[in-house]
Amino acid sequence: MRLRTDHGMEFENRAFSDFCSEQGIKHEFSAPITPQQNGVVERKNRVLLDMARVLLKSAKLADHFWAEAISTACYTSNRVFFKPHTKSTPYEIWKGKKPNVKHLRTFGSKCYIYKDREYLGKFDARSDVGIFLGYSMNSRAYRVFNSRTKIIMESANVVVNDTSILQVEPRSEDTDMETHESADGTEADFEDCNQPINPVIRRPGAKQVQKDHSSSDVIGNVYDKLRTRQQVCNEVTNLCYVSLIEPKSVTDALADDDWILAMQDELNQFEINDVWYLVPRPKDSNVIGTKWIFRNKTDEKGQIMCNKARLVAQGYSQIEGLDFDETFAPVARLESVRLLLSIACYLQFKLYQMDVKSAFLNGVLQEEVYVEQPAGFQDPIHPNHVYRLKKALYGLKQAPRAWYDRLSTHLLQKGYTRGSIDKTLFVKRTKQDLMVAQVYVDDIVFGSTSDILVKEFHEVQQFNGGMFISQTKYAKNLVSKFGLESAKPIRNPMSTSTKLSKDLHGKSVDQKLYRSMIGSLLYLTASRPDISFSVGLCARFQSDPKESHLLAVKRILRYVSGTTNFGVYYSFDSNVELAGYSDADWAGSIDDRKSTTGGCFYIGNNLVSWFSKKQNCVSLSTTEAEYIAAGSCCTQLLWMKQMLNDYDIRQARARIVRLHQSCSCLNVLADLRLDSGTALY
Repeated sequence: MRLRTDHGMEFENRAFSDFCSEQGIKHEFSAPITPQQNGVVERKNRVLLDMARVLLKSAKLADHFWAEAISTACYTSNRVFFKPHTKSTPYEIWKGKKPNVKHLRTFGSKCYIYKDREYLGKFDARSDVGIFLGYSMNSRAYRVFNSRTKIIMESANVVVNDTSILQVEPRSEDTDMETHESADGTEADFEDCNQPINPVIRRPGAKQVQKDHSSSDVIGNVYDKLRTRQQVCNEVTNLCYVSLIEPKSVTDALADDDWILAMQDELNQFEINDVWYLVPRPKDSNVIGTKWIFRNKTDEKGQIMCNKARLVAQGYSQIEGLDFDETFAPVARLESVRLLLSIACYLQFKLYQMDVKSAFLNGVLQEEVYVEQPAGFQDPIHPNHVYRLKKALYGLKQAPRAWYDRLSTHLLQKGYTRGSIDKTLFVKRTKQDLMVAQVYVDDIVFGSTSDILVKEFHEVQQFNGGMFISQTKYAKNLVSKFGLESAKPIRNPMSTSTKLSKDLHGKSVDQKLYRSMIGSLLYLTASRPDISFSVGLCARFQSDPKESHLLAVKRILRYVSGTTNFGVYYSFDSNVELAGYSDADWAGSIDDRKSTTGGCFYIGNNLVSWFSKKQNCVSLSTTEAEYIAAGSCCTQLLWMKQMLNDYDIRQARARIVRLHQSCSCLNVLADLRLDSGTALY
């Protein structure tokens, strides 16, 4: 038996030479830069490369999955292809037994990964959607790409659907269509700020509303200017005449003329969008109940702007397979919105916001769904009839998906392309201009390099030097909600000497109150990185909160009380170079000795993303803890870099992505690379 090597390397280790002599192996060398001398290996490499190329292209996967494709091709060929001049596979020759091929699956197929590595609530989804990428080399597990976590993982609890291919980066199709035809042949009409207000359509049985109000019913000064609900479109010089009280039931609402008008306006939208039609009650079909939701809408100053009545379906009574099938709809990450703000600052174009009125009513349903007639507005001739839905209704499980499908189809036909990473990002490019739209459920944030009139939108203020995003109104309401508006503000959210633990001997407090505080503060961290760590630390004790934990949360609220105007500023004086900063404490948790990872990520001078999270495993040293933190940050940097590619923005300085890490971990990270074109520092 002879062993050839492609590189003229001299093995000075005499033990290896002795081993070769004992086994009858003659060690030969090939000439430098002559791979043709080792034709067997080169032909095998070509076969594997051809197989991997076919796997990637047939599954329509991105090229950065090439390593998984090569590994799968090698794994399959060893168990399927016969070795030349024999009737056995390489696996059979090596192991002495025939391979089992029952577990082989189609590369790139859609799969479902059981969530066996995280805590799940009673009603949480039990699996994630992913892509099958191959087989583990060390165990009887599959290698899959998790679409939710955006990581490649190994798991034995995987169900693969060989008939379905899940694309990570689908090809965008350009069309010249200027209008969108709906399923019933009518042209799609997406509401925007320029759509005129339609007159109220009176339904049978509804009493007339008296519009004359006494001066005591008018809110504020009638000579002052107020913004209506359509404040992004117009400013009016008359006041909104609204009710100050939110009714607790339909009976209370029907006794108030203003709320009757609000309910009629909601049903008017149903008529405009052709949402439903009345049919006899079916015998063998599930009929979903309906419910009225009443809310007073306020402006940023806390003044009531209008009364909003929303008719929703009681989706909890839907039956899977009968009333709904697929319910998943992509939702933009907060990091995506902040990244858009940073790009807008770099390109120096203005952003606008459009809140699509009754957005879900535009989604076309594919299933046969029936709902009860709304309380207080039953048809007098057919009171026992029900409505069959043609469009989606708020509360239905498939409503977000139906709306997203309708909107995305419309935008794609208008010449937009969908983001390869974030499916809620839509980009339209011309020779000179760039148009970007970021969809967040029924809100659309968009901007363009073309000169368009500025339209004001909520929670974002645009200045000559940049943009400022804050949650001032929400922060004030949060402090007032928990009765701490009169408490003395404090200078920091948590003392550096504070060490929270489970406090098993402490006095328990109201779990409902504590969880409400934590949930409210977690929403505030969308624009407040200064409280991210302290809120995340207190969130660990929601299962059994003690007095010490409640005092820590109240301290955070006192800090928020004095910093309600804090937010994140995005400067126009910036570039688009990515930079990430990561760090980790060691054994910071008193209870389980786990470390906490922290990271923040910049585009130029603008902070786009941040996080603080306890690690999943116990680190044995500070170096190991910081290495795990660096791995998490590398994932985020890769995501941000690929998002910038969707904006047609390439990294400056040879696409360098920098990761700044503590000195104790630099030696470990010296050889780490994000990909073939990205260096890590």
